[in-house]
Amino acid sequence: MRVVAAMSGGVDSAVAASRMVEAGHEVVGVHLALSQSAATLRESARGCCTIEDAGDARRVADRLGIPFYVWDMAERFREDVMEDFVAEYAAGRTPNPCLRCNEKIKFAALLDKALGLGFDAVATGHYAQIVQAADGRRELHRAVDAAKDQSYVLGVLDEDQLVHAFFPLGDTTKPAIREEAAARGFSVAKKPDSHDICFIPDGDTRGFLAGRLGEQPGELVTTDGEVVGTHAGAFGFTVGQRRGLGIDRSRLDGEPRYVVDVDAPTNRVVIGTAELLGVRQITGEHARWCGPVPIGTIRAGAQVRAHGEEVGCAAYQGPAGELEVTLDAPIRGVAPGQSVVLYDGTRVIGSATISSTRAHPQSR
Repeated sequence: MRVVAAMSGGVDSAVAASRMVEAGHEVVGVHLALSQSAATLRESARGCCTIEDAGDARRVADRLGIPFYVWDMAERFREDVMEDFVAEYAAGRTPNPCLRCNEKIKFAALLDKALGLGFDAVATGHYAQIVQAADGRRELHRAVDAAKDQSYVLGVLDEDQLVHAFFPLGDTTKPAIREEAAARGFSVAKKPDSHDICFIPDGDTRGFLAGRLGEQPGELVTTDGEVVGTHAGAFGFTVGQRRGLGIDRSRLDGEPRYVVDVDAPTNRVVIGTAELLGVRQITGEHARWCGPVPIGTIRAGAQVRAHGEEVGCAAYQGPAGELEVTLDAPIRGVAPGQSVVLYDGTRVIGSATISSTRAHPQSR
């Protein structure tokens, strides 16, 4: 097969590309330029997509003896990921930019371009597995290395996209990948992983948002409406947050307080005690299915964070396309804008963007 290997410049994508070459595929390495003003050096372990990263990817491609190209997708990334990220926070929601990047960039823009150029598939360094089912369908499954499993952020892929996807690392642990990279002579074998949000390399999400949305002074209030503090913008808060609230604790009883709601229209951040964070009912929109659309109510496992706990649930897709999920046990700190991903054992069933939550399940 003719395969585009997405090469970020890190150890994972390097080994993924080498495994595709070793498997006998005709491989071309592609580095995605996602920043319109890429930094020259990768000064910390947080960021990625620097000129240094592109150079690291090129050196691996040279060692593998495969063609290497840089594809400029900075404008598409800015529109579909960064602007979406800012708009979601401005609306009081908590987005996951990694899911959006996989959906809109790596398995839409990149895959579409690859197919248009005559390639058969895209391979990435994600930790997940594709399993061939008895009926011939390609299923998305969790990785062997639970600590590195990235199936959650791939839950936005549909059945057609999985046909054209390879995840060569899913059957291997991260330490073994580094050992393999060293054995192959890759200079990136000990390169630190990137963390957090790639376009916020310093990790200051609130500062990033403030720079784009400006300060928007507002009130911190209790669930009874009592003002107990102020803030510089509701966009800087998310449901479940405890630190950095700026609360006047002299007006409280000493019990910890958490963000329980972000009211964007009024620019108010509502705080409350821990018991108010438990969610039993989730409604999702923009459902994406990794296989056939489930019929009727199904039993599944629900996960709302990349490495969060999986909780048993009953789920069904309503007549308007909405996904209704009733959890067997409450999950704390679930915010609109996050994604709920459904599992059947290790298999990913699909996902949806959370639009609303309730503390108590409602009967249909």
